[in-house]
Amino acid sequence: MAVARVTHVIASSPNSFHDAINEGLERARRTIHGITGLEILDHKCKVEDGKISEYRVEMNATFILD
Repeated sequence: MAVARVTHVIASSPNSFHDAINEGLERARRTIHGITGLEILDHKCKVEDGKISEYRVEMNATFILD
């Protein structure tokens, strides 16, 4: 029987939501092993001078405990 844990991750990118998700996953993988899924909770944008300057995502990363 496996036991899983969920960790909240917030990430950003100047390019896209897709890039922000990948950035968050890659950063989480450096310290969390066995990630099995992501749940995207929220999408937000930072706006400067009337234009999107940053894409932000909040997500939960699920991983199996050793």
